[in-house]
Amino acid sequence: MDATLNELYQDIILEHNRAPRNKHTLPAPAKVARGHNPSCGDSVTVFVAMEGDVVKCIAFDGEGCAISQASASLMTELLSGKTKREAGEIIDAVCRALGDADGCVAQTNPLEQYGEVAALIGVKKFPMRIKCATLAWHAAKDAMA
Repeated sequence: MDATLNELYQDIILEHNRAPRNKHTLPAPAKVARGHNPSCGDSVTVFVAMEGDVVKCIAFDGEGCAISQASASLMTELLSGKTKREAGEIIDAVCRALGDADGCVAQTNPLEQYGEVAALIGVKKFPMRIKCATLAWHAAKDAMA
């Protein structure tokens, strides 16, 4: 990754941490799943409202590092409006691309096709931060299960 692209990705992460999108709770009957990373203390709750097979609305709440909060924000923007199947495939692709295969199946789609979410790929350089980046994605998968 060249220096300019690296700066852009850092800016995306920082912007989503400063002004997270969809950081709020959803009323019942939203599906809810929680994630906690005991190694760093990150905690996230993901709320998913489905309309039939489509993610009508997805939101999150929680506390944690810039990576976990930005990742959750990016995730909500990407998954909103997707079918349950599409959302599951995207979650698997992101987890796989970041090197966290726990609970995720193989996916051939490159992460770059998901727009700003590609900013998370830099996390691979810091293995201890992978769980931070995938925490909300795992919670979303659990909420949609």
